[in-house]
Amino acid sequence: MSKEFRMRATVNQKLTEMGERERLKELLRVKLTECGWKDQMKAHCKEVIKEKGLEHVTVEDLVVEITPKGRALVPDSVKKELLQRIRAFLAQHAT
Repeated sequence: MSKEFRMRATVNQKLTEMGERERLKELLRVKLTECGWKDQMKAHCKEVIKEKGLEHVTVEDLVVEITPKGRALVPDSVKKELLQRIRAFLAQHAT
């Protein structure tokens, strides 16, 4: 197991145990809705379904198709804010 993997697991565990993970997820939901990301993704899903035909698209196919665009469309400001929140949390709860 790599050092990076262990570090990520430890950080994730601490975020989860202290309830910060859920707070961050809720913040992310709000920010993505505010910036129009959610509407953009909904429109992209409709495009993919229209292009391939409803009977030819599974949920798994849709997820694979839209994930790269979804990640690319998250504004840098949202990513930076989440990263700052995580860093502040870790600094406050460092062991």
